[in-house]
Amino acid sequence: MKNKMSIKKDDQVVVLAGKDKGQRGKVLEVMPKDGKLVVEGINMVSRHTKPRKQGAESGILKKAAPMYACKVMRVCPKCDKPTRPASLIKADGTKVRVCKKCGAEI
Repeated sequence: MKNKMSIKKDDQVVVLAGKDKGQRGKVLEVMPKDGKLVVEGINMVSRHTKPRKQGAESGILKKAAPMYACKVMRVCPKCDKPTRPASLIKADGTKVRVCKKCGAEI
């Protein structure tokens, strides 16, 4: 069963809880089955790696780890405020996401 997520790839989000609270970033990957997403530059973890091939990168590498989607909120590109997107059905029958604060189409 797929979970419904209002946040999509390439959306701008702000972190609501955790060590990165208040920071903003772009969504790189969405995992609706797990209810998680990866945000650029947020929830960075250290990964100790060995070189697997000749010339491969090794050492302690930093990478963005998945975090729960409930810990972030979408940022409206027009009013630049965190908002929960609402769904609106246009006259031609297409469904669009709109900002609840300013009414702009997201």
